[in-house]
Amino acid sequence: MFIVNNYLLAVVLCFVTMLCWGSWANTQKLAGKTWRYELFYWDYVIGILLFSIVLGLTLGSTGDAGRSFMTDLGQITPGNYVSALIGGAVFNLGNILLSAAVSMAGMTVAFPLGVGIALVLGVIVNYIGAPKGDPTVLFFGVALVVVAIVLNAVASGKVKRGNADSSNKGVWIAVIAGVLMSFFYRFVAAAMDLNNFESPTPGMATPYSAFFIFAVGIFLSNLVFNTIVMRRPFEGKPVTYAAYFRGSLSTHMVGILGGVIWGLGTALSYIAAGKAGAAISYALGQGAPMVAALWGIFVWREFRGAPRSVGWLLMLMFLFFLSGLGAIILSGAN
Repeated sequence: MFIVNNYLLAVVLCFVTMLCWGSWANTQKLAGKTWRYELFYWDYVIGILLFSIVLGLTLGSTGDAGRSFMTDLGQITPGNYVSALIGGAVFNLGNILLSAAVSMAGMTVAFPLGVGIALVLGVIVNYIGAPKGDPTVLFFGVALVVVAIVLNAVASGKVKRGNADSSNKGVWIAVIAGVLMSFFYRFVAAAMDLNNFESPTPGMATPYSAFFIFAVGIFLSNLVFNTIVMRRPFEGKPVTYAAYFRGSLSTHMVGILGGVIWGLGTALSYIAAGKAGAAISYALGQGAPMVAALWGIFVWREFRGAPRSVGWLLMLMFLFFLSGLGAIILSGAN
């Protein structure tokens, strides 16, 4: 299987993760013009699952190092299967809530808030589970990201939105989503031998098999979580599975593309974790709010008509985000 052997390459892969995690929601925005997010989310989940299979049978089954994808799946212990499946279920619940928050409060607000909270709590959880890197520099970087999140919240509060009640509800849902999403990565990382991908401990998973099991957990939990949300949506009327099957091929493909984009970022994050460490790999990927905010500002124009002070706040937000990411990278360079 493909294995990362140096820290620089691991950092590059983590930046790709950040781009993917910060960009997939654009597909939700595109589909949202004619498609409820509850219906979009089914295609998104299917995209993740399909990508995990393709990745396992390609990069996860090539080369001489480590165990191949199918061989690895056959030797993983039940406990590690359960850990990765729980990670998928926890992520899925948090991400459904985040998708709802994006639809109500906008990409520029929901993403930095929800994913930012997930970054702060997730780094703490993952560092405790698998300490790697200089903790002082790492958490200093996280503190800078917290400042960026606060600046984004202040900026969004200065913008008049069409439905204030809906936007405020979206903000609270984003907070809950962020707390939930801070825990999913650790469940999946716990199923892997992060110290040795070339000769993993028997019974533990490689990044490719762990990601596949994680994707299965997302899909299975979606049968419960998304069905509930479809019947009792946060906004609007209930939607049915019949409505899903009436969707056009192009609409379905947009959702699947969103899942592939997110899946690529997540898989690369786990692959990079062997060299960078789970906390650093997760933290760099969760720079996604900066990417999402750029999309929201320059493509979706979510701050159109905002006062000039908002522009300065957003500039400071990006400055603190970049500084925080730089510190996180430095924390693992030694």
